[in-house]
Amino acid sequence: MEQQQRRTFLKNLTLLSSASILPSTLMSFESFKNASLNSGSEKKLNIALCGLGRYAKILADALQAADNCKLAGLIMETPEKEETWGKKYNVPSKNIYNYDNFDSIKDNSAIDLVYVVLPNSMHKEFTIRAAKARKHVIVEKPMALNASDCLEMIAECKKNKVQLAVGYRLHYDPYYHEAKRLANSDSLGPIRFIDSGFGYRIKGWSKDAWHLKKAMAGGGPLPNIGIYCIQNNRYILGEEPTHVTAQFGPIQRPEFFDEVEESITWQLEFPGGAITNSASSYSYNINKIYASGDKGHFELDPAHSYAPLSGKSSLGAMDFPSINQQKEQMDGIAAYILKNEPLPNHITGREGYKDMLVIDAIYESAKTGKKTK
Repeated sequence: MEQQQRRTFLKNLTLLSSASILPSTLMSFESFKNASLNSGSEKKLNIALCGLGRYAKILADALQAADNCKLAGLIMETPEKEETWGKKYNVPSKNIYNYDNFDSIKDNSAIDLVYVVLPNSMHKEFTIRAAKARKHVIVEKPMALNASDCLEMIAECKKNKVQLAVGYRLHYDPYYHEAKRLANSDSLGPIRFIDSGFGYRIKGWSKDAWHLKKAMAGGGPLPNIGIYCIQNNRYILGEEPTHVTAQFGPIQRPEFFDEVEESITWQLEFPGGAITNSASSYSYNINKIYASGDKGHFELDPAHSYAPLSGKSSLGAMDFPSINQQKEQMDGIAAYILKNEPLPNHITGREGYKDMLVIDAIYESAKTGKKTK
């Protein structure tokens, strides 16, 4: 069974490797904003937030400043938040749903898109329900609990002729555009090595927090924040990994980590010869990218958190405006949908699927102690 899974992983990534995440060169940040974030329309896309936790609050606030979209609906588990959220964000009661009556949103023309901001185990269900209601979908990362679930979500959205995006906010940050530009230019030479990490020591969490429950989260820091390292490796190199080697870190606080990993490290090998090393943890703080080429290097630190980021290269310091990543992400997605144009590949469900293929392989390698092909 394990051998078959490894063969399947290699086959899937080989099929995907012919298409890079983005074109070989990226336009400047200002050109990117002018070209892809301008919908050319006075109409705004009406977004409903599904799940009203901490990150939904960040998204709701970002929507207040958005140019191409607005907060038009709310989907919540219980009615306790209806009054406070509805009043604060001026959402009419006819656009507020619970998890039981959510399917009736299909009859509400005032909602165009559902942004799924729920625990990971609920991403698949509510993406499929939204698609069946003929609403476009943004789903937070990780897209699902495993790669096969991602394929079901993609198929359902395609069947119902709606678009599916994944909440990759960093794809809209100018520091990431510069990292991609440098990697694709000749100024640093071919990128041979990337060292990346994202972690923080959890404090004040309940032992029952859903992020610590395997059935709800799918794992520990890897799917929650380690996914950013997978993303930046694939994004910068424009290739899909062919081999994975991974190691679980020690469990230092068993009272929290009896179901999911506390820390994990992994190495990816890419067809162009590049090697990457990454780490993710709920035990220590790390937030960086370092990329080395034949002629020079660049680094971002901080690299994965909300703006402002910071970076420099062997050519000099990076100096870009601090942006609201969530606003730019939602405006960018809305612009394509308002123009009735397909979303770019680097933010679609296919991208979420590729990440989950790698996450599945990382866990397999860490469990077996063997390199996964």
